[in-house]
Amino acid sequence: MIKKILISQPKPSSEKSPYFDIAKDYGVELVFRPFIKVEGLTSKEFRQQKISILNYTTIVFTSRHAIDNFFSLANEMRLIIPEDMKYFCVTETIALYIQKYVQYRKRKVFFGNTGKIYDLIPTMVKHKSEKYLIPMSDVNDGSMKSMLDAKKLNHTECVMYRTVSNDFTEEEIKTFDYDMCVFFSPSGISAFKSTFGNSKNECVSVATFGPATAKAAHDAGLKVSIEAPSKECPSMTGALKDYLEKHNK
Repeated sequence: MIKKILISQPKPSSEKSPYFDIAKDYGVELVFRPFIKVEGLTSKEFRQQKISILNYTTIVFTSRHAIDNFFSLANEMRLIIPEDMKYFCVTETIALYIQKYVQYRKRKVFFGNTGKIYDLIPTMVKHKSEKYLIPMSDVNDGSMKSMLDAKKLNHTECVMYRTVSNDFTEEEIKTFDYDMCVFFSPSGISAFKSTFGNSKNECVSVATFGPATAKAAHDAGLKVSIEAPSKECPSMTGALKDYLEKHNK
């Protein structure tokens, strides 16, 4: 019987989130607590990569974190980003977020539909003369570089932010009483294991999103009860509902 679930993400901003329906419909308590946090590089750290931002004509953004840290670094380095700088984003939501920092001009902003870089590549190829700069996290698998190399695009990847463990307090460790933990990345699994070691391997059920997260959980010896997405349950909330429907009777 699952009564209390720890979701390793920030609390949804919308009251219409399906998570709140799950809590109500199945009588479970949901606690939102990220296991990892994003930390921007300092200008001193960034300069070690010997990259001059103003040498590029287009910035490619894969997340809001990338946007925040790009403009934060530019500000810290006292750079004036040219008005004719172009921005390529993996989704429209991320593209609209640019408005937080610069005036949104449609002819300067391009975006994909799937959230995946390969969806953007055909548009990038149409602008082959651009010099692309791609701000990234310190955790990346190099697949983006390979895809862009294959299209012979002029591009440079750079690290602008890193993922660090959002450490548990002593009080949180002492009062840990969750029946299930929900993970969305391998780094979340690593943060959990570095805090609890093997002490929760058998007593806490685990839900994972994405094959890399599932593999990390299995490799860590955790009790994996839910693996999403699947054909039946493409979302984590759908997978949770399905599991609770079967087990919380």
